[in-house]
Amino acid sequence: MENAYTDVSKIFGEDVFNDSAMQARLPKKVYQKLRQVLNEGETLDLETADVIAHEMKEWALEKGATHYTHWFQPLTGMTAEKHDSFVSAPMENGKVLMSLSGKELIKGEPDASSFPSGGLRATFEARGYTIWDATSPAFVRHSEGGAILYIPTAFCSYTGEALDQKTPLLRSMQALDEQAMRIVRLFGNTEAKHVVPYVGAEQEYFIIDRAKYLQRPDLIFTGRTLFGAMPPKGQELDDHYFGTIRPRIAAYMHDVNVELWKLGVPAKTQHNEVAPAQHELAPIYEKMNVAVDHNQVVMQTLKRVATRHGLRCLLHEKPFQGVNGSGKHDNWSLMTDDGMNLLDPGKTPHENLQFQLVLACILKAVDVHADLLRESASDVGNESRLGGNEAPPAIVSVFLGEQLDKIVAQIVNDGTASSTAHGGDLDTGVSNQVTIHKDATDRNRTSPFAFTGNKFEFRMVGSRDSIAGPNTVLNTITAEAFRDACDILEKSGDFEKDVKDLIRKYTLEHSRIIFNGNGYSDSWVHEAKRRGLPNIASMVDAIPALTSEKAVKLFADFGVFSETELVSRSEVKYETYSKDIHIEARTMLDLAGKKLIPAIISYAGMLANTANAIEKCGGDIYVQKKQIAKLSALLHEAEDAREHLEAVVLEAEQHPAGRAQAVCFRDYVVPAMKALRTPIDEAEELVDASYWPLPSYADMMFEV
Repeated sequence: MENAYTDVSKIFGEDVFNDSAMQARLPKKVYQKLRQVLNEGETLDLETADVIAHEMKEWALEKGATHYTHWFQPLTGMTAEKHDSFVSAPMENGKVLMSLSGKELIKGEPDASSFPSGGLRATFEARGYTIWDATSPAFVRHSEGGAILYIPTAFCSYTGEALDQKTPLLRSMQALDEQAMRIVRLFGNTEAKHVVPYVGAEQEYFIIDRAKYLQRPDLIFTGRTLFGAMPPKGQELDDHYFGTIRPRIAAYMHDVNVELWKLGVPAKTQHNEVAPAQHELAPIYEKMNVAVDHNQVVMQTLKRVATRHGLRCLLHEKPFQGVNGSGKHDNWSLMTDDGMNLLDPGKTPHENLQFQLVLACILKAVDVHADLLRESASDVGNESRLGGNEAPPAIVSVFLGEQLDKIVAQIVNDGTASSTAHGGDLDTGVSNQVTIHKDATDRNRTSPFAFTGNKFEFRMVGSRDSIAGPNTVLNTITAEAFRDACDILEKSGDFEKDVKDLIRKYTLEHSRIIFNGNGYSDSWVHEAKRRGLPNIASMVDAIPALTSEKAVKLFADFGVFSETELVSRSEVKYETYSKDIHIEARTMLDLAGKKLIPAIISYAGMLANTANAIEKCGGDIYVQKKQIAKLSALLHEAEDAREHLEAVVLEAEQHPAGRAQAVCFRDYVVPAMKALRTPIDEAEELVDASYWPLPSYADMMFEV
């Protein structure tokens, strides 16, 4: 296949109504008013909105758009959209005008009763509103259905509660901005007006052949394989990681990148991940709410382009048992609008009191609210990853690295830091090789929350998850720590002394959260318990953190969530867990009862008929009898397990929706599912491949 040359500089952002497009098309006064709205938080008047809407519509029509949609992120974890055409009422001459008013741009009214709301909305209470998020640019997406103008929006109920991921995120960004600016002002910066969180979300995914995907009902209904024996080779040789990208995958990645670049997504890195058929895409950092929207665009683009290539993109955290699953590393930093990264330690971090204070506050935030951070990364798919020697453990800790660890030790022991360790030159033993300077510290892939030079990397997030939830928590807990510090320091009579004392106090009180060792080791589990750190293994046990007294006060203090909104989200999560496991269990029962157990019976029957025929001829049937005995035992075990799973599913269905039902699914249905899988996976290794009704792991992971 021959790819035409792609001039990225020309196509980047061409389908985005970005600042350049607005500046070129909007009247100067309108553009200036919009910038004031974006930069200063002023209200957008309807007259200005009308002008913006008209120019946005004209721009979209030039791109071939026929419809527009308010694009929002409900509590399903995915995005939602309702398309309206630009067609207005027909005129007397039979023609129509194409229009988009300021009111239509700013506000939409989707049905709010059919999305998860955790009781916030009854079925008969249908009205909800989408509200334009002007800080995230509109864009035109081209597909087989034509071109559509996408307008990023927030989504709330008629009574004002957030029904989406975006609204709390924007609230948390506002809270963090306000409190971080107090830190900035304390250290003499009078120029900056805002502190904005930046995020880069690394996206892992699997790619398999679409024809094989369509033969796997478990993948279709649940996103993961519920049955499947491991092939002779998995990821043991580490040969797939960063290996040569196969031509079919390379062509797919090229088309993904082109689509993303046109939509203004700064896709940067692509490579093979650890497991066979697993890959990764990473973007450059962006303002948080834009990065959240762009990550949704990335996931949708990965799926849509895969279909065009006869492939299927799997975003489930654990599509294949026995090999690495997929996560999403959330790289988080804090930038002032005049270009200062609050998480950049500089060349002499031992002298950088502002950085030390920011770091100490973050240590405090993560320690105090470790349960909330753990909850923010909880979903059903992540149950199979966290703590499984392929992802961070379920215990939240902070990795600082050698350089910062030495500074922390100086602060704890001496009250202040007096020196900084540096990396030095790297000696490879090759005389004619270019000398490179080492970083000041190594990396730690087992840490859930790792400092990586000028940012923190939250590594627990699941590959399907919106990054809005984890970042809402990160923003809010950090805002709280900044507020507490500023409440003390703004009253200081001796600022340098008091800030050093506060840095030492926070570091001493919260040093238990720092761990630079192997998070996969059993010894860390015991050590974390000794330190009093929470080890929350299950999503079901993580959810109560949302409605704890501590969490309710935290989010209420900063206007991020009301108690009602928190209760509703906990109910949504319990229901989601139960429904996901319920669907998986029913799919297992259907597959086992209608395909897999009959396939084992058919193969065993063939062996029996063959054995009878051979025995009549006087032949030795030892092997056939042994195979039949093994298959018969596995069939017995599988049928008993199938009947047991059927019974516990019926029992779980009787529980009322909520925590009790989720606990029942976790404690009884999940173990019963594992018990059914075990004998059937063993039988797959004995049954002739021509009898097995599903593509094998080898077929899917190695034949793309």
